[in-house]
Amino acid sequence: MELPLALTVGVLFGSGLYLVLQRNLLRLIFGLILMSGGVNLALFVAGRLTRGRSPFVPEGTYAPPVGAANPLPQALILTAIVISFGLTVFALVLLLRTYERLGTVETDELPLRLRDPHPPAVSLPASSGPRATPAPESSGGTSDSEVSR
Repeated sequence: MELPLALTVGVLFGSGLYLVLQRNLLRLIFGLILMSGGVNLALFVAGRLTRGRSPFVPEGTYAPPVGAANPLPQALILTAIVISFGLTVFALVLLLRTYERLGTVETDELPLRLRDPHPPAVSLPASSGPRATPAPESSGGTSDSEVSR
């Protein structure tokens, strides 16, 4: 059982490393997500995979049964999942803000856009932003409907 999991760790970490080396910030975030998943899985495998033996200490003894899984890596993984989720959300918000401000997420273009005092305007889809209010009709003059009468 450890061999397929070790291969999965290798694929996750290799794919994550490939994405981190790209020049797009979104791919960098996805690479970090994959690499953190690979590290979590490696920690899980390091804690020993067993079936039918709980990592709980039986009453009256001071140590878990021989061959039981180590619960410490599982607790570390749970904490790491929560922290990586928060970090991922923070990074995605930073990425969105960068895209809104500079109009790009390519790392080669970011220094050029930062030097430009007038960044290009980025238009978001109509469903993602607040709705524009219709322009009020002018009080003077005639409207199109009045002209057609």
